[in-house]
Amino acid sequence: MTETGIKMPNFEHPEYPEATLLHLESMVPCRESQVSSLMSIFGERQHFSFPSIFIYGHTSSGKTYVMQTLLETLELPHVFVNCVECFTSRLLLEEILTQLQNLSSESKHGSHVPCDTFNDFVRLFKQEIITQDLQNQTVYIVLDKAEQLREMEANVLPGFLRLQEMTDRNVTVIFLSEIVWELFRPNTGCLEPFTLYFPDYSIVCRDLKELRHLAALNFTKYCEPVVRGEANERDTRRLWKNIESHLKKAMQTVYLREISSSQWERIQQDDGEPGHLKGLSAHAHVELPYYSKFLLIAAYLASYNPARTDKRFFLKHHGKIKKTNFLKKHEKTSNHLLGPKPFPLDRLLAILYSIVDNKVAPTANIFSQITSLVTLQLLTLVGHDDKLDGPKYKCTVSLDFIRAIARTVNFDIIKYLYDFL
Repeated sequence: MTETGIKMPNFEHPEYPEATLLHLESMVPCRESQVSSLMSIFGERQHFSFPSIFIYGHTSSGKTYVMQTLLETLELPHVFVNCVECFTSRLLLEEILTQLQNLSSESKHGSHVPCDTFNDFVRLFKQEIITQDLQNQTVYIVLDKAEQLREMEANVLPGFLRLQEMTDRNVTVIFLSEIVWELFRPNTGCLEPFTLYFPDYSIVCRDLKELRHLAALNFTKYCEPVVRGEANERDTRRLWKNIESHLKKAMQTVYLREISSSQWERIQQDDGEPGHLKGLSAHAHVELPYYSKFLLIAAYLASYNPARTDKRFFLKHHGKIKKTNFLKKHEKTSNHLLGPKPFPLDRLLAILYSIVDNKVAPTANIFSQITSLVTLQLLTLVGHDDKLDGPKYKCTVSLDFIRAIARTVNFDIIKYLYDFL
């Protein structure tokens, strides 16, 4: 803030006016450090930038949003491709070329450009840069969900890393990923990218989607003192005092999905407590990510099925095996009466891969979801002191609960439980 009361931007760049930088700053809260680093790397339009930049961080840490906001606000020529949507190399390369055509103001609907190989892509990319008159400025190719590149042909990732060299054009490829670069690096070696880490937003709520969800649900309560005339919009201390206890309850219930959003809104209208909602029990309305539901189902099966029955339930072409073949004198008691038994991590993952229809890679995302289930007390970590065998877990949810979870993913869990054969 200057002596005349004019706010000065934290970002500094000789090519952009202060109004643009102030607008950019207001759009990327808590990401000023990362944006400042990126602007320094980008330099001026006509300057050659880094050949490739690798940006990584947990889900909902703002990677995609910040890159889109930065490139659009500074009006830098770019293409933005989601590697999950373009799941083959041909789809990916053709989508980049099509978006490159759309950069021209004359043609907003580029024609389809067939591209079968990376060599074809290099040739067509060079031609398109000349056609679009982009030789004198950096073109940015942003590959979101870049971890999918590891499933494509072996030359795709190294090719993008050396695209600037191969095309002799001013182009920078930006990879956005949830996993670290060390899991990307090809065994044969490659041109190393510049890496930039996006940390979690805060220790209270590390998920931007959850933060937005909670803010939307509680904004009306936050504004109540203003509506009643007890405070103005700038009286942040009084507004925070009004919302603090209310927000803590929301973090304990809505954030953990113990109750639904509609139930929480009814509680706000009735000025009641979350526990007073009729028919509500602890964890009765948990909303989990898709694979977390299957992880919990796999954990329940591992806790209540004997390990030797896994072949009967999860291995194809196992042959017909009757339950009487498994029974021994001491096994006449129901496993559900005996309670959950501990199981190792590798057994949990083996059951998970068997019950999920599509292929699931053992990524850090899967392991972080296991940790989340432990945090939610849906799983219990046991036997971690034995470092040779690795961690073991128990599933702590009831049969009714897991049946409700299984119904949401159309999985008939009763067919896979030994006690119900």
